[in-house]
Amino acid sequence: MAIEIEHKYLINQERWKKVIPHKSSTITQAYLSTDPLKTIRIRTKDEKGFITIKGKTQGASRPEFEYEIPRLEAKELIEKFTDSRIEKIRHYIIHENKTWEVDQFLELNEGLWLQKLNLHLKTKNIQFRIGLKKMLLPIIDIQILIFVGILINFGR
Repeated sequence: MAIEIEHKYLINQERWKKVIPHKSSTITQAYLSTDPLKTIRIRTKDEKGFITIKGKTQGASRPEFEYEIPRLEAKELIEKFTDSRIEKIRHYIIHENKTWEVDQFLELNEGLWLQKLNLHLKTKNIQFRIGLKKMLLPIIDIQILIFVGILINFGR
């Protein structure tokens, strides 16, 4: 089990135009459960499939279990057992020796861009908060934490 510590920020569109991502991936994801105590997500990312189970958020962290599954099975789970899905392109940018992920949302969420940085140890989280202004990507506009529930409701 990993402990996920995730920070999300809105992107300044004008600044983004100057960025060249290291690489990009196409993602489709949907939720089998959005209970605040446990979230179960199915995702396809390029040619892979994943199932992710996340526990209750406590502070800025929560337990996370993620397993690779066959892509075709992930697609089938999304098609047969979910009501809505989120489509996005994830761009990877290396800045200050960290990999930052910028999600460009498509379809129902088109126009929404979020930057995220995942940290996996609480000590890194403390260091992150101390050095936040120095480390932030120059494309970040407003420092706002966004929860996945907003996207689920926005996408319906």
